[in-house]
Parts: sequence; structure tokens; C-alpha cells
Amino acid sequence: MSLHSIQIAVATLVLASIAGAQIEPAGQQTVVAPVSYASLSQVTSLLGQLEQQSQTTQVDLAKLRIDRWKADSTSKKQAQSNVESVTRNLHDALPAIIGELRSAPESLVSTFKLYRNLDALYDVMGSVVESTGAFGSKDDFQILANDLTAIEGSRRSFADRMETLAGTKEVELTKLRSQIRTAQQASVPTNPKKVVVDDTETPKKPAKKAVPKPPSANAKPAAGTPTPGTPPKTQ
Repeated sequence: MSLHSIQIAVATLVLASIAGAQIEPAGQQTVVAPVSYASLSQVTSLLGQLEQQSQTTQVDLAKLRIDRWKADSTSKKQAQSNVESVTRNLHDALPAIIGELRSAPESLVSTFKLYRNLDALYDVMGSVVESTGAFGSKDDFQILANDLTAIEGSRRSFADRMETLAGTKEVELTKLRSQIRTAQQASVPTNPKKVVVDDTETPKKPAKKAVPKPPSANAKPAAGTPTPGTPPKTQ
């Protein structure tokens, strides 16, 4: 894998995790990690259970007769407002979030969005259960308390899954960063050392011939050698 391809993979993985979208760089194929069977099976099961529980909770809330509670009008209005809020969420917001996560099972953003929605549902539903326990029948209270427990179970399950996905993404990013460092080191050009070979021989200077020195004026002539200007001796 080239350095450019690895960098695109890292950017795609990070941005997809942050924005919850698959990003396709120009001239490059979208980098999508395969979803394991175990992961897909888990999220499918959790979403199926949540959808079923959502339907059950909506039916139970519709049966609630707040107008018959022995409570003041303010408490009744607040409880009715909370019931309507939970019902709208279960009917409108939750299915859209579930569909988003089903299309991207390992999206951290979609998983967190569902967890946050369940967290808000748990708080408002908890208020409804508390009011029902104070002013409603014991049967209604028990039914809604069971619904609240189921929502709490889903919230915990998706919190655990979110933690697992975060660990997996961290491992993937660490691996890709390591590949980038390796590719960067391999792409740095090295300056080879130049070895200069001088195959030309330096011309040798010709040896100087010895020039005989002229005899000194003070040098004595050798025996038998006539002195210049002196006539040779006759026998």
C-alpha cells in the first residue's frame, strides 16, 4: 500500500467515525472495513429487541388513564406531557435512528446517537413510572416499570457495544498510523555517496641529466697534465 492510499484510509476512517458517513475521495474507492458476522448478528439482535420493546411500551402508555388519577391538575398535565413525549420519540425518532444504525452497524456516531436517545427516554419514562406509582394503579405501575427496565437493558447493551467499537477503531487507527510511518520512511530519498575514481596517471617529470661542473680556478692540475701557457718539457 502506497503512502497516499494509507493517508486516505486514515482520513476516511477518522471522518467516518466522526461524521457517521462513508467518504469517497476523488479517484479513490471508498474504504469500508468488512463487518464481522458476530458484530452484525449482535446489532441485529439488539435492534430487534428494542423495536419489539418500543411497540410494547407504546401500547402500555396508550392504556394509561391519567385522567382518573387522584392527583392535582398540574401533576396530571406534567405526566400527560411526559407520556406524549415518550410516545413521539418511540414512534418517530427511534425508528429513524434504528434504521441509520442498521445501515451502518459499526458506526460509532450512529451507536452513540441511539445510546443518547435511550438515555433521554429512560429519564422521561422514569418520571412517568414514578408518577404512576404515586397516583395510578399498581398494575399500571408494574407494567410500566417492566418497560423501563427493558429500556435500561437496551441502554446498557448499546453502551457496552459502543465501548467495544471504540476499542476496535483505536486499534485500526494505530495500525494505519504505523503503516504511514513505515511508508514515509521508505519514501525518503537517500543521497548515495559518490566515489570518484581517477584513472588518469600523473605524468612523471623527466629525470634531469647531471651536468659536469667546470674545474675550479684554484684546483691543482693532475700530475703530468701541462699547465696552459707552459711549453711541454722536451727530453
